[in-house]
Amino acid sequence: MSSRAGGAVGRRLLRKEDRRLLTGRGRFTDDLPRQDGEAAMQVLRSPHAHARIRRIDTGAARAMPGVLAALTGLDARAEGFADIPHDPLPKTRNDLALTGPGGSEVFIGAHPLLPHDKARYAGEAVAAVVAETSALAADAVERIAVDWEPLPAVADTRNAATAGAPPVWDDRTDNVLVDCRFGDAERVAAAFARAAHVVEFDGHLPRVAGAPLEPRAALGAFDVGTGRYTLYAGSGGAVRHKGELAAVLGIDPDRLRVVCNDVGGNFGVRNRVYVEFGIVLWAARLTGRPVRWTASRSEAMVSDYQGRDLVSRAALALDAGGRFLALKADNISNVGARCVSLSPLGKGAILVTGSYDIPAAAVRARAVFSHTVPTQAYRSSGRPEVCFVIERLVDRAARELGVDPAALRRANLVRSFPYRNALGAVYDSGDYEAALDKALTLSDDAGFPARKAAAEARGRRYGRGIAHYVESSIGSPREQAELVLAGDGRLQLLIGTQPSGQGHETAFAQVAADALGVPFERIDVAMGDTDLIHVGGGSHSGRSMRMAGEVIRLAAEDLVEAARPVAARRLASNDIAYRDGGFDGPSGRVGLLALGPLRVRRENLFEPAVYPNGCHVAEVEADPETGAVRLARYAAVDDVGRAVNPMIVEGQTHGAAAQGIGQALLEEVVWDEAGQPLAGSFMDYAMPRADDLPAFAVALHEVPSPTNALGVKAGGEGGAVPAPAAVFNAVDDAFGGANALPMPLGRHFRPAPAKDG
Repeated sequence: MSSRAGGAVGRRLLRKEDRRLLTGRGRFTDDLPRQDGEAAMQVLRSPHAHARIRRIDTGAARAMPGVLAALTGLDARAEGFADIPHDPLPKTRNDLALTGPGGSEVFIGAHPLLPHDKARYAGEAVAAVVAETSALAADAVERIAVDWEPLPAVADTRNAATAGAPPVWDDRTDNVLVDCRFGDAERVAAAFARAAHVVEFDGHLPRVAGAPLEPRAALGAFDVGTGRYTLYAGSGGAVRHKGELAAVLGIDPDRLRVVCNDVGGNFGVRNRVYVEFGIVLWAARLTGRPVRWTASRSEAMVSDYQGRDLVSRAALALDAGGRFLALKADNISNVGARCVSLSPLGKGAILVTGSYDIPAAAVRARAVFSHTVPTQAYRSSGRPEVCFVIERLVDRAARELGVDPAALRRANLVRSFPYRNALGAVYDSGDYEAALDKALTLSDDAGFPARKAAAEARGRRYGRGIAHYVESSIGSPREQAELVLAGDGRLQLLIGTQPSGQGHETAFAQVAADALGVPFERIDVAMGDTDLIHVGGGSHSGRSMRMAGEVIRLAAEDLVEAARPVAARRLASNDIAYRDGGFDGPSGRVGLLALGPLRVRRENLFEPAVYPNGCHVAEVEADPETGAVRLARYAAVDDVGRAVNPMIVEGQTHGAAAQGIGQALLEEVVWDEAGQPLAGSFMDYAMPRADDLPAFAVALHEVPSPTNALGVKAGGEGGAVPAPAAVFNAVDDAFGGANALPMPLGRHFRPAPAKDG
């Protein structure tokens, strides 16, 4: 099928959605017009990290004028609602098979809409009130009386893994839900025994908050006549939310419509169902009114799913010449009080060797419950943590061997593809050494000594850090696309994955335009409404362009074939050929967009994994007295495969790198020893601002993937992977490697006192 008419793929086209989003015409959940008779919901949250619920008395709240309902866990049990079916285990053919201790089945912990027995973290929803107004509902929540029995709690990841820690679940003797081993332990032990050098890492990559621009919100409605529910809520996957919420409510999925319009920030924390989504639907049926709930920022800080929180002990063995021989790691992931996702543990474990040709590796992967907010797959899901570990080990090895960190990396990078790493991941394509060279050039490697000397002349310390990375893009393998011609000169594309700011309306239209040879401006993209979209894996794990691009291309082929007999009738000939957006025949030409009505639907199962990669370089200037760190320069080279829209990809690199830099310097969700959150607002939780960041120097290094026709890998997550390591390596370089560097640097780092003389 010849279809090229200028080629939309690879062009830096301005985003279709930006005019709407930047001029206040976005369709975010709380922007929805008020419905007739709409009521408001407020939630009562546990003040305790761990406490038994002896009794909840809602009588005073129910008696207040304007209160329509007051709901508890016992009410939810009486309704017969099921627990949220989170299904947290990664299970594609590319994922490691996680198990419980001794190979047992993984216990994930029940997740009801409201608990009736215990609160298991501070901020957990334990009751809800529906009233005429939000203010009335908030007042009524204050009237609910709870008879609490406070219990011992554990928040710290290491402590949660120890014997004797307060158990989150009564029927278990400890908090360990996953404990399994991967790799070749005997081969690793032999390599360590003959190694000339061994370097070690022991650290905690702390919890971070998703902190979306738009706090979570939901609007639920119930039609008495049809018995049908409708939920409006921002998410990364409306189809998944529909299936899971229908299971909770015990209804046929056809009785639930989920509409997800614009989403003001996600990065994974909105991809799984939240209890409030089910509660507004329940409340709408009980009251006969639409019910709206919008979280306050402080609510979001203590109840949104969170990211990271990995403790890792690792060691790297090297021979006398600096070749990497083996790596071993013991990783503990903190899933919080209820297991929502084990993706960070599994996807991180398989990539512990990073970008390097390390012949042998062994990993112990554990997950533990704690009395904290559940964690979820957060931008690049587990890969920033393991990248941090291997890249810190490589820098430490370079320092101990007295060699240049770039040279040590160059000597050990993977060089031929496809490459199977020591844990079984098969890297599809890349040129890691070329990416390193490009990053050094982009960062002005030659000018670094002069910048360092100038900073030191001002009494500052100056350092440079390099971090190489590889990450995986796997995700839900099933995707569907529909292409619809109405005959009015426009093409509608309906697709099952949906954005939260990534530019899908533009990039997906570019793929369709390229596949069909039609003008990009004539394509309209529809997403996020389960009355229109029936299959789709949502936006996660860097899957969107790879999955959507492939199924859009296949649907385009189907559309051309469906249009062929229609064009033949128009042209009165079967001797026709498709070219540049139309059919040519002996008597003339007819454009594809003039044909219709036509509709094709194509579903595709796409399982090969791809491995985006790259190299980032950070330079920092630090005050030797206070330890204050300023990021002076940042260069990023990313191999995303083929870039459908390089401008969008570069923007995503900026955002992802900023998230990684924030993790390194500023961000940390903190609890006290009793599990009380100490970062409940932006007064307590620091994120990087524009003036904390330099102008990024970014470049793409496109090595197409052989796994799909477009050659794409993924472009939305890579920047978050190497940034923490690049920043830490730069600070370590600035201070001569003499300081322990706990994360985040802005909260914990203090320089070692200067020695006399």
